[in-house]
Order: sequence, then C-alpha cells, then structure tokens
Amino acid sequence: QVQLVESGGGLVQPGGSLRLSCAASGVIFSIGAMAWYRQVPGKQRELVATITGGGNTNLADSAKGRFTISRDNSKNTVYLQMNSLKPEDTAVYLCNARVTAYYGPQQVKTDDYWGQGTQVTVSS
Repeated sequence: QVQLVESGGGLVQPGGSLRLSCAASGVIFSIGAMAWYRQVPGKQRELVATITGGGNTNLADSAKGRFTISRDNSKNTVYLQMNSLKPEDTAVYLCNARVTAYYGPQQVKTDDYWGQGTQVTVSS
C-alpha cells in the first residue's frame, strides 16, 4: 500500500519562505510525475507545480518566480520551495504522485495517490 505524507507547512509572515516535503512509502517500483496542488475552502483545487520522472518542471503562473519544485528519486520525495509568500498563498497544500507499486509477486499496478495535505498560512 502506497502512502504520501506531506510535511513542512505552518504559519509564516508575508515575504517569508517555507519548504514542503512529500515522501512516498510502500513497495514502490517507480514513481512518474509528481505534483503539488492547493485547496482553499469553497474554491476549486489548484495545480501549483509539476515535475516529471525525468525532472522537467512546470509551474502555475501564480507560482512562477517564487516557487521551485524538485524531487529526490532516491528518497521517493518531492519538494516545494516557496519564497516571497503572499496571503493569497494560504491554503492546504497536497501532493500527488503517479506510483507504480507491487501488489503481488511480479505484479505491479499504476495509480494516482494523494497525500493528506499540509496547511500553509501566510499572515502577519
């Protein structure tokens, strides 16, 4: 069974920085694309950043110039470095990953997995 666990959220003042981490665990064969989303109550979930298995990245316009997504494949972990944070960045941040995992002898299955989310609050 695959689990994604986020960490690194918290309360930060405007202009501050946070680094989010999301670690995948389980009997994993490989991990493809990984992504960070954010969710504000009453609003649609928003894609913030993506990174492919090969390391190609894409950022939402709201994140360009301030956020960086990266991954450490040896640790099955994706990161989101967030700088120059603004109050409008306040949200629950969730990671998503396309994981190929073992579910039986020499049997693998690919699914999308979600973490439970970590709260980021930007406020003075």
